[in-house]
Order: sequence, then C-alpha cells, then structure tokens
Amino acid sequence: MAACVDILGLCLFGLVLVFPWGAIAADEDPLQDVCVADLNAQLKVNGFPCKASVSASDFVSPMLRQAGNTNNKLGSNVTAAGAANFPGLNTQGLSFARIDYAPGGVVPPHIHPRATEVLFVVSGTLRVGFVTSSPDFTLFTNTLYPGDLTVFPRALVHFIINVGDTQALSLSGLDSQNPGASLLPNVLFASNPTIGDDVLDKAFNLPESEIEKIKAAVKG
Repeated sequence: MAACVDILGLCLFGLVLVFPWGAIAADEDPLQDVCVADLNAQLKVNGFPCKASVSASDFVSPMLRQAGNTNNKLGSNVTAAGAANFPGLNTQGLSFARIDYAPGGVVPPHIHPRATEVLFVVSGTLRVGFVTSSPDFTLFTNTLYPGDLTVFPRALVHFIINVGDTQALSLSGLDSQNPGASLLPNVLFASNPTIGDDVLDKAFNLPESEIEKIKAAVKG
C-alpha cells in the first residue's frame, strides 16, 4: 500500500511539473452567473466587486458602434471593451476590441501578457505577424482579407498593418477581462522612469546619441 501511495504521489508531482497550473490558467472561473462590475466600489480586488442590483442594460454596450479616429502618427485606433468600461464583462474572462486603420496604419509590435487574441478582418487588407520566444524567434506572418481569422498566442510579440489603399476594420476577442497591452517602443524607450542609456546602448549596440533620438521620436 505504501508503495502505491508513493507512486501516486510521484505521478501527481509529475503532473504539477508538466502542467504548471498558474502558467496556463486564464482568468478565474466565475462563481455565479453574473457579476456586473460596481465601478464605484471602494474595495478593489482582482477584478471588480459585484453590483447589488443589475438590469438588462448592464449587458449591452454601444461603445464599438463608431469608427475610431485614425488621424494620428500610427494611423490606427483601438477601441477596447473590458470590465472597466463595460461592467457586464466582469468575471467573464474576456474582452473585445475594434481596430480601425487608415491606409498604411499600423498597430506596432506589442504583447498582451494575460491573453490570447483572435482577430477577425471585417474590411480591408491586413498583414499580421507574431514572433515566437527564444531561442528560435520565428516570425509567422500572413496577409488577411475580409472574413479571415488569425490568432496571436498569449504573451507573444505581434503586429498588424493595413497594406491596402482603403480604410480597414478588424475585431478582436481576448480571453481576459484585462489582457494588458505592452507596446514595445513605449516599454523600451518611453518608460517612467526611463531605462538607462547604459542598458539600451548595449542592448541595441548603438551610441547614446542614437538612443536619445529614438526616445524623442517615441515620446513625440
């Protein structure tokens, strides 16, 4: 019997090693059917507390009806719906986004640390890509047309660019109510406080003067 217990223990330990639960888990499962976020609550937890009283209107949002303004240096606009601005999403483990693109508009390389993203092209022609982690750093890139789907795996660097000559529109679903978005140019060159030039000089093999130019361009 002791031997069986030892073997069972080893098997369970092996499963923990093979499947690191914290690393593969998405948002926690809800404990009730709905938990509309009380955005005015004083208590802050990992998410939002539930409103005491809810109505049908809590589960509808018009925030993605209008096109975003793409008159900016990137030529793109992301309108994101999450629990913080669509309280009915609270505890549901997902969020949604509308992305509008001017011709040539780009969503620069970035990551979502807490979510996998599925993107659907509504109109226009988009080139998308993501890069795997070390040691390979393999780039997977595709050109997408209306009706096409693509996936950006959790926490991998990815980008989107409108390669057509007209406005483009895509919709994205993400498996976290707060997926986060870390744009690499901002993370590296516009952090607060800034990453030291002694680090960036060596990382990019560039003189300090060039690093300062990049910082100014990103912040500008």
